[in-house]
Amino acid sequence: MTIDLSSTAKPAIDPDRWPGVATVPAGPVAALSGRVADDLLQRAARRLPLRLLYPDGSVIGAADPTLPTLRLLHPDRLVRRVGRSGLIGFGESYMAGEWTSDDLAGVLTVFATSVADLVPRSLQRMRPIALVRQPKTHHNSRDHARRNVAEHYDLSNDLFAEFLDETMTYSSALFESLPAQWGDLATAQHRKIDRLLDTARVTSGSRVLEIGTGWGELSLRAAARGAHVTSVTLSAEQQHLARQRVAAAGLSDRVSIELCDYRDVTGCYDAVISVEMIEAVGYQFWPTYFRTLDALVAPGGRVAIQAITMPHSRMLASRNTHTWIQKYIFPGGLLPSTEAILSITERDTSLRTVDMCSLRPHYAETLRLWRERFTQRRDAVAAHGFDEVFHRMWELYLAYSEAGFRSGYLDVYQWTFAATGGRW
Repeated sequence: MTIDLSSTAKPAIDPDRWPGVATVPAGPVAALSGRVADDLLQRAARRLPLRLLYPDGSVIGAADPTLPTLRLLHPDRLVRRVGRSGLIGFGESYMAGEWTSDDLAGVLTVFATSVADLVPRSLQRMRPIALVRQPKTHHNSRDHARRNVAEHYDLSNDLFAEFLDETMTYSSALFESLPAQWGDLATAQHRKIDRLLDTARVTSGSRVLEIGTGWGELSLRAAARGAHVTSVTLSAEQQHLARQRVAAAGLSDRVSIELCDYRDVTGCYDAVISVEMIEAVGYQFWPTYFRTLDALVAPGGRVAIQAITMPHSRMLASRNTHTWIQKYIFPGGLLPSTEAILSITERDTSLRTVDMCSLRPHYAETLRLWRERFTQRRDAVAAHGFDEVFHRMWELYLAYSEAGFRSGYLDVYQWTFAATGGRW
């Protein structure tokens, strides 16, 4: 039996737009590293609840056909890419249409569950030599930070509107029950925002600073309580739409949306709130970020963040390397660990934890709903000028993120700190 490739043809690849996707590693070194990668992939399939399906119909791995199946449409190209550049190559191979799956999130969840054991320890010791280091442009100085943020958030407001709910909230929701339906999402986003505002003690008359505007929903919810909100963003597209939404709600007298780096904010606020912003700050600037929050919150005030975290050991192993997510989705980003956040806040600030709440299963559901919506809106996304390679890239990004939370490799916390005084 052979696989019918008519429905899984390779996308047209613009080599100027996608140079890493258009080029398959060639030569004897690529062939040798490809054989090593092929051996590792087959070993993984034999011991994990996973199946590899080859073009000739042969299967390696679990016998159960209902288990997640990775369909290798061009296996030689896939393993050459993985052998040369690891997970970057794995992602680029998907973008190039060289492998696929009817259960993409399921396949990636299996890998995420066993991420620490996929590569033998003897080869892990070569990681610092083999992996690509981050480009200097990913260092989040003020100029680089604005460019890095724009590369993701300034893609198009219309693009994000295709898969986000009407609140235009691009962070984990908090559902009343799981599993969730699309119709639950807007209410769940409001529940998430309201919980943050509650733990930050935002009430009528509160002076609130939001670092990372998104498209303005948190500012709108805070202002509806009677708070006065200053919200800062580095995304011109987000600022434009957020200002429109504030004006339409008749709240321009209570909400100011500014294009400003968090390091340049001044003032004193009763509450400082930052939702899934620390992930874009960069490892070198985490102390600066928390010192800034500490300096801006009034004595006795609250700081509330929502932060995606990864295991500390993996954070240390990957903090200086270049990943597929950094190359194609979030340049300059890195997920912190809970240990890193605790260490920095306790050593460098007066901020002390008063509340932590994990939303991990809720983020998995949020991402599933976004991914399904994004897939359904394929034609609409294309109409906005995004090609098939981009669409496959974002499918992989959303499924990859969902898998991280479903496997437990990633977590996300609403984390509230009290400002205890005694500045650093």
